[in-house]
Amino acid sequence: MTVESTAARKPRRSSGKRAVAKKPPADRPEFVQLLTPEGERVEHPEYSIDLTPEELRGLYRDMVLTRRFDAEATALQRQGELGLWASLLGQEAAQIGSGRALRDDDYVFPTYREHGVAWCRGVDPTNLLGMFRGVNHGGWDPTGNNFHLYTIVIGSQTLHATGYAMGVAKDGADSAVIAYFGDGASSQGDVAEAFTFSAVYNAPVVFFCQNNQWAISEPTERQTRVPLYQRAQGFGFPGVRVDGNDVLACLAVTRSALERARSGQGPTLVEAFTYRMGAHTTSDDPTRYRLDDERAAWEAKDPIKRLKVYLEKEGFADEAYFSELESESDALARRVRDAVRAMPDPDPMAIFENVYADGHALVDEERAQFAAYQASFADEAEPAGKGH
Repeated sequence: MTVESTAARKPRRSSGKRAVAKKPPADRPEFVQLLTPEGERVEHPEYSIDLTPEELRGLYRDMVLTRRFDAEATALQRQGELGLWASLLGQEAAQIGSGRALRDDDYVFPTYREHGVAWCRGVDPTNLLGMFRGVNHGGWDPTGNNFHLYTIVIGSQTLHATGYAMGVAKDGADSAVIAYFGDGASSQGDVAEAFTFSAVYNAPVVFFCQNNQWAISEPTERQTRVPLYQRAQGFGFPGVRVDGNDVLACLAVTRSALERARSGQGPTLVEAFTYRMGAHTTSDDPTRYRLDDERAAWEAKDPIKRLKVYLEKEGFADEAYFSELESESDALARRVRDAVRAMPDPDPMAIFENVYADGHALVDEERAQFAAYQASFADEAEPAGKGH
């Protein structure tokens, strides 16, 4: 999904010198980082990546358009067009970096917040909104993009991913499976069971945990006594923590974990250390449980800003490119607004379809009762003044 801008001309040649990442202070988590919050490229002894200017611009475009779509969906919910929305604001690098590491034949099991991964898999953004508007149960064919429907039940998709990965291995395929979940879901028994089965059966699955610091109003320190990625050790497979606001590091680490899975080396737990900038969902008020200073500190680590600084510093993009991208994001927002408002209401009688493969007396009875109930509203809606 990379659009080559006519403004992205010859980049100036980089000096080729990159800093070596320094060990963080004791109050900062150690993680894999390739691009600092200041937009400086650094090296890591185990993970490296070499991308072309076009590929870097593509990652930037992905994050910008994903953020604009997310902001538009939030606004639509506030306007009463959606019943609910789960924002990914601040987590764009974790999702785009990991999403772009996938091959077409890999399979994704998301939660309900992976709008950026859906974008990478080619799912039309407008299809993500049907469920939140209440007009369908998903809106896309999972087999069309190897991207499963959103999972609302916390943590259950890790079991689905593990079982699917076990099937992939039995089929002899060399593809991999990735399961997304949050720090809160890591406390669920389903996730522990998925870890157990994936380790025992050496399943080709990557567990990608977006640790955005808050399980709704519960901070991470109240959920675990050790960093989340270290939990993998107890199940017998490796874990790695990555700077979740660094799209380059997320791409490199996820690509490595997927290759490990494809080569028969089993599962990996990736903890993307990031931050949920907005509310858990639009029904949540984060000001009730976290401080503004905390958000401000994370805003300085914004994933989009740091890549923009790097692109500008290296001469990989200019103002004309950024202006063109802004126009593209405006067009996406208009398309999303128009698509949502044009979504037809579902047939209320459709809830009785596909309950059983064959007919069922009780369902038939309930269908008739509901049809009569619906018809009663039509009887009451008589023209004003009738009978006078």
